[in-house]
This record gives sequence, C-alpha cells and structure tokens, in this order.
Amino acid sequence: MNVVILAAGMGKRMQSALPKVLHPLAGKSLLGHVVDTARGLSPTRLCIIYGHGGDVVLSQFTAADCVFARQEPQLGTGHAVMQAVPQLDDAVPTLILYGDVPLTSGQSLQRLVTVAGADKLAILTVQLDDPTGYGRIVRQNGVIVRIVEQKDATPSERAITECNTGIMVAPTALLKQWLAGLSNNNAQGEYYLTDIVASAVADGIPVVSAQPDAVWETLGVNSKVQLAELERIHQRGVANRLLEQGVTLFDPARLDVRGTLTCGRDVTIDVGCVFEGNVTLEDGVTIGANCVIKNAHIGRAATIKPFCHIEDATVGATSQIGPYARLRPGTTLGEDVHIGNFVEVKNSQVAAHSKANHLAYIGDATIGLRVNIGAGTITCNYDGVNKSRTVIEDDAFIGSDSQLIAPVTVGKGATLGAGTTLSKDAPAGKLTVSRSKQVTIDGWVRPVKVLK
Repeated sequence: MNVVILAAGMGKRMQSALPKVLHPLAGKSLLGHVVDTARGLSPTRLCIIYGHGGDVVLSQFTAADCVFARQEPQLGTGHAVMQAVPQLDDAVPTLILYGDVPLTSGQSLQRLVTVAGADKLAILTVQLDDPTGYGRIVRQNGVIVRIVEQKDATPSERAITECNTGIMVAPTALLKQWLAGLSNNNAQGEYYLTDIVASAVADGIPVVSAQPDAVWETLGVNSKVQLAELERIHQRGVANRLLEQGVTLFDPARLDVRGTLTCGRDVTIDVGCVFEGNVTLEDGVTIGANCVIKNAHIGRAATIKPFCHIEDATVGATSQIGPYARLRPGTTLGEDVHIGNFVEVKNSQVAAHSKANHLAYIGDATIGLRVNIGAGTITCNYDGVNKSRTVIEDDAFIGSDSQLIAPVTVGKGATLGAGTTLSKDAPAGKLTVSRSKQVTIDGWVRPVKVLK
C-alpha cells in the first residue's frame, strides 16, 4: 500500500512561524502522529507532501522510509496528491492522510483499507450534528455518487449530515487518471481531491465508505484552540487506559503523558503530573502532585513526593524522593535511597540506604552504601574547564555545610565534621575536620547607621 500524507499547508490561524504540522500534541508533532500511525499499516511507500516551512519539515523526518514531494504553490488537495504521483506504485492501493489530523487510529484506517480492497474507492465518513464547513456525502439509493464542498453545496445538500473526512483509499492507477482530469472550476479555484468521486462513479468504480471508532479521530487542527481541544481528548484517552489497567489517578483531567508511560500494579498518580519520553513506574509506586518525570525508571514501591523533577534517571525500589528534589541525567539510585527537599543529583550513583535529606548538591559522584549527607553539602565537581569525580565509600558520614572539592575520596566509615572543606582524601574510619578557629572579639561594637 502507498500512503500519501498532505502536510503543505501554512496554518495561518495558528499565528505561529512554526509550520502547522510541526506543532506538538502530547509531546509529538501533529505530523509525527500521522507518520507513526501510517507506519503501523506497513506501507510500501510513505510520501509526505510538504510546502510551507519545507526545510523545517524535512529536517524533522529523516528516516529512510519517508520520501517527499513539494507542493508549490498550494492549489488544493487534489493538486497536493498530484505531486506524489511519481512516487506511487500502481500495483497497490493508495491511502491519503492529512498531517494535521493526528488522532486517527490504525484500527479505523485498517477498516477503510479492508472495505476498499484492490478495486474500490473508499472514503472515511462521519455523521456530524453540525456539518458546517465539511464536504457532504451525496448518495443516491444509498450509494455514494459525489462529494460536494460547503461553498458549492445547494441548501438541500448542506442539510446532509454525513461528511467527508478527506481520508480515502483508491486504486492507484485509476487515481492517477482521475487526478489528471481534475478541474479548478469551483468557488475556491482549487483542485479538489473530492472530485475524483464523480470520476469513479462515471467509470463504474464502486465508491464505498467506512466510519472511525470516534468522531474525534477525524478532527483536524487549524488553530491553537483546536490543538488544545485535541490535546485534552488525547490525554483523557490515555488516562482512561491507565485507569482500566488499575492505576489510581486522583484526577484524570489533570494528567499529561507526552510519550509512553508504563505502569505496574497499584500505582498512584496525584494531580498535575507530566510524563515525557519513556517512563516506567513499577508496582506500588506513588507519584505526588505536580511532578515532571522524563525518560525515567521508578522502582517498586518508591515514593516521589510533590514538585519533583526527574530526567534520564533510575530510582531504586522503596526509595523516597522529594518534595522539591531534582534528579538530573545520569542519576542512578539504589534501593531505599532518600533524596529530600531541595536536593539536586546529577550524573551520580547512590547505593542502597544512603540519604541526602535536604539542601545538597551531588554532582559527578559515586556514593556507597548507608552514606549520610548532611544539609548544605555540595560536591565541587567543576573547576571552570573540567569536571571531576567525588567518591564517598560505604558508611561515611558527611557533616552539614561541607564542600568536597573533586577529585576527592572519602574512605569507608569516615566522618567529615560540619563545615569541612575537603580538598584531600579523607581516610577510612577517621574524623576529618577542616574549619577555621572560632574567635570571639572582646569590646567589639556593632556599627550604627549615621543619620544624614
């Protein structure tokens, strides 16, 4: 099967310099959704028709299975499909999709392909309570004979509620003939793809239809308002699937999944959470309110408290994170690790049962078992040019307000006194302290502001 995706429109109503089909929905471009759905049908040819913002569109879709054809100027949907003609294999049917209609399911498209077979023209149609703006499906004795656009329709035709979605499947050799015969003698002065229906009827080719599982599968995006509406439709569908799997969502309307979220049993997610990329939550995980989690693996029975940011990180089983913690890329936490409020961890490995409960920065560090990191501790990992590593071995205790100037090692069971600035290795099992002598100045008087 050939697949042609029309993606050349400017999208003036989006009020944006970004091409319409590249605006994101659930973390993926509109066109990206359509391309991924098309790939699910295993097409032999996948042709994208581009126009406005063409270079940007091309840069976003570089996979070998995509070919491109430029539509310039844009003279209607029929004219757009004409640009794909050299790319189409006559031996298989052609499915026509739209780059700004992102939520059509593969199941609905497969239904359309099936009714089309190898020799029929098949149209995906929907029944709308308010068909304003849509092309109407005109039938005689129940058989489709043509599609009439809103601006060209008579009053009786405008009363028709069965509408054309624009998505169709056609025998490719005949499609090429029909495209060659299109005229732009209409109110818009454009070449309508829908006019091929009348050509098929004239040639005695059956015109059949199929319907999607839901009307919203066929909704397009022409404005930010419509984009926001489809975003919520999509997110509610994601939420419903999670609920059916047994996930507890405190409010399904306040969840955003911008990628793939995989959940085990007895997972609980509070309101306002955003999941990006590939996120896995194992059995019994609890996610507090207003967390942002991207490309992360959260282990069994871990608790992520509110307002945490986690990116490209792994959290071990039964760990407790936050509130207000940040795990940056390269962070790997073992079992039962506690990372508390206003603690930032970057490119570090923290072994089981270690704790940094508040106000600390751990960067480029390897931390062993049962380590305690006091409040205000930082690893000084960057000298302005190079980054160096800090190693803290098992059972070490780091006193509050310590600075560990990398590269440096704290030995097993060592203790750093509060306020220590460590620039040399701390030996195992011993107390290391580095602080200036405390001095009290007798007779000192606090300055008083001089009145002017």
